[in-house]
Amino acid sequence: MATIGDIIVAAAINIITALVFLIAFGILRLQPVNDRVYFPKWYIKGLRTTPTASATYVRKFVNLDYRSYLKFFNWVPHALSMPQSELIDHAGLDSAVYLRIYLLGLKVFVPIFFFTWTILIPVNWTNNTLQQSKETYSQIDKLSISNIPHASPRFWAHVAMAYVVMIWTCFMLKKEYETVANMRFYFLQCEKHRPDQFTVLVKNVPTDDHESVSEIVDNFFIVNHHDNYLTHQVVCNANKLAKLVKKKQKKQNWLDYYQIKYSKKPSKRPMMKTGFLGLRGEKVDAIDFHKTEIEKLSNEVAEERKNVMNNPKCIMPVAFVSFKTRWGAAVCAQTQQARNPTLWLTEWAPEPRDVYWKNLSIPYVSLTVRRVIIGVAFFFLTFFYMIPIAFVQSLANIQGIEKVVPFLKPIINIKLIKSFVQGFLPGIVLKIFLMLLPKILMMMSKFEGFLSISRLERRCASRYYLFKFFNVFLGSIIAGAAFEQLNTFLNQPANKIPEIIGIAIPMKATFFITYIMVDGWSGTAGEILQLKHLVIYHLKNVLLVKTERDRERAMNPGSIGFNTGEPQIQFYFLIGLVYAVVTPLLLPFILVFFALAFVVYRHQVINVYNPKYESRAAFWPDIHGRVITALIISQILLMGLLSTKHAAASTPVLLALPVLTIGFHIYCKGYLQNAYIHPNFKDDATDHDDGTDIIPTKRHARSLSGQAQSLSGPASDRGDHSGKA
Repeated sequence: MATIGDIIVAAAINIITALVFLIAFGILRLQPVNDRVYFPKWYIKGLRTTPTASATYVRKFVNLDYRSYLKFFNWVPHALSMPQSELIDHAGLDSAVYLRIYLLGLKVFVPIFFFTWTILIPVNWTNNTLQQSKETYSQIDKLSISNIPHASPRFWAHVAMAYVVMIWTCFMLKKEYETVANMRFYFLQCEKHRPDQFTVLVKNVPTDDHESVSEIVDNFFIVNHHDNYLTHQVVCNANKLAKLVKKKQKKQNWLDYYQIKYSKKPSKRPMMKTGFLGLRGEKVDAIDFHKTEIEKLSNEVAEERKNVMNNPKCIMPVAFVSFKTRWGAAVCAQTQQARNPTLWLTEWAPEPRDVYWKNLSIPYVSLTVRRVIIGVAFFFLTFFYMIPIAFVQSLANIQGIEKVVPFLKPIINIKLIKSFVQGFLPGIVLKIFLMLLPKILMMMSKFEGFLSISRLERRCASRYYLFKFFNVFLGSIIAGAAFEQLNTFLNQPANKIPEIIGIAIPMKATFFITYIMVDGWSGTAGEILQLKHLVIYHLKNVLLVKTERDRERAMNPGSIGFNTGEPQIQFYFLIGLVYAVVTPLLLPFILVFFALAFVVYRHQVINVYNPKYESRAAFWPDIHGRVITALIISQILLMGLLSTKHAAASTPVLLALPVLTIGFHIYCKGYLQNAYIHPNFKDDATDHDDGTDIIPTKRHARSLSGQAQSLSGPASDRGDHSGKA
């Protein structure tokens, strides 16, 4: 069992690690040779250039100004100084709102920290329950609810604090939701015209043997949206074409590499083998071989492009339909288009950068089957992933190591090494085991058939959070291997499960403290160093770059990574809310994470990350819902814990907590249900001709198609009483 000394050792290791990362970043970012790694956002915007030709050769690579090294931490005030309005213009609304999640964490937990440390720490510490018991405990446990005797009136302090936590969290959620909604409305009003503001994605278009998909779409919208319909673009299955283009690009990259190699040593032509991985097969001239391959692929690309454009089988029953006004697009996107609810399905089109083109070719009828398959697969992945995690976690402690390698017992019992094993090793092992998971979850989300990158990342984030809840939170709290955990649950009544988990929660506080330090402190500091991108950029710079365009292509600014970053934040919300009343000692570690992450990611958003898309903060309702869920979970587990403490009088009072929290959530759904409806639906006085600057095209009336006849009349006559949720 980890002691306060072990936690101090782990904290020292992680603080030193974080400082090393931050100091290394502070020095490396000052070097001109690394400028495109640490400030790519400004190069992409054209506001930063490489060192001028007038600079000396050495100064192009190394910063020789010693005074700049005295202020290598000035990136912190620079990151915090940019106003929010300027940040939105610079990086987009998604990035600005994402940073507010860290800010929300500080707003929620800073007051809770002061309340719990002022009230609960003295209440817990001034008891001798653990001293009188025969159980093994540490000084950390004396600061937790475990040190309160059974049926003690002191539990009323914890009950009162649970209400304070609930009220304050809900209050901050409401205030923050209002702030984000206002930011979104202002962003939409100030935003310049973009194609997706006037465009609707139409799926499952009914086919006809006598008309093309394009003609069917054109006829349908001329008849039913004749006042606002502008044009459309049907979707082609270009997945094979995309593979050929990607293959050609790879060949071109290799050709560039060999040409650069030849230019450095003209006396010798580069040679290569044509077999597997270049290790076997015939030896040929590398430059001539790749030129031939590229020419061959160019012909295949041209042929496939013609096939896609002319082959009816490549045309999918999906189209992007554009309207003259935003009002017309909003009406179409949010109303049912036909009596048959499975035909002419409409939704707002993603912005062009956000479209995931590969999934547009998936037949609509297969989507449900795909999602059922992935749902089952995710269940088994979540459960069976417990096995390696539980196994490795069982080894990542003193008893496990002594059992597997008994000859190391004298070494690991040395105080410093023992503190390292108990305070640092479990967290880093868990971190390593979770590194592959996001890629697996993203592959599963792509298989489900989502049509935009933003929705792919949101689904992946949702599943990643569920996985961390079951495997990291519950799996770490309940001792034993995966099947033993399952057996524990199956052999107990459902109402006993909160008690089982509640008993184990205080005992696992030290594990989560070490996890927060490894993942939240060192991991966040490592993010700003961008070590992987730094190495890859310089390798490309040495091997491939010969022009300024090549240098730009070598930059890889990346993006926030919503599918991994958001579940991490939500997991810390869960841990903080669960342990706020049980073991308040954990809260300062979470506060350090939120403060450090806010500064680091604000710097990254300003200087590094280049967003893949702009969803206008469509993810915020997910954030709100997951914090509410974490709050309810913390309340249920606290009830389970107090029920084992024979606090019969105080436990029933806690029953009102989840009821009030759910009531708040229902209130929010009603109060905020229109928060993300298009602004044109919120005010009839809004100018409906805000898109009339687009030149309309003249269209002649056409005969009503068979599909249009299935409707009771034009959408303008039917009204929008059949609107979809």
